[in-house]
Amino acid sequence: MITDPSPSRIVEIAPEDYSPEQKAAVEALLDGRGRLLTPYRVWLHSPILAQAMERLGTFLNNKSSLSEREVDLGIVLIAHHWAGEYVQAAHVRRCLQLGWPQSVMDAVRDDKTPAFDNPRDRSIYEVAQISQQAGPGSDEVFDRAAANLGLNGLAELIALFGYYSAVAIAMKLHRVPVPAAS
Repeated sequence: MITDPSPSRIVEIAPEDYSPEQKAAVEALLDGRGRLLTPYRVWLHSPILAQAMERLGTFLNNKSSLSEREVDLGIVLIAHHWAGEYVQAAHVRRCLQLGWPQSVMDAVRDDKTPAFDNPRDRSIYEVAQISQQAGPGSDEVFDRAAANLGLNGLAELIALFGYYSAVAIAMKLHRVPVPAAS
């Protein structure tokens, strides 16, 4: 794990200094997610972006056809790709709480292929792998994922990778410290 001891680059906005658009973004986030999550402290500087990200993030985390367990596996896979330590640490912990074996998390960390018994889980892993390579990936992997996840699940998985790429990159570039284990 690479840890940068430099201070965080997040420029905080005091609540009393919020513009009307920023206040609306924070309200939407509190309604949708229940709290002001760290990435939104970055995105709040663009309140329309913050609101759009809140709608997408809340949908992906709470309303998608993917299970919570599947969502968190996808997050760990894409955070690992971006070396997004903040996101990876938080979601590895969540995966373990959701019953993922430590061996799967270790394999991801070590760039090894985890053993999956469930075809949906394997498809999530395989789509993560082809999404990180040049080109469209194999038809076999794509077709298997569409069959295992449904076209709606595949669309949601791809959006999840995009959303959490933005989260992982934002946390990394803003040097947000890895959350302490709780």
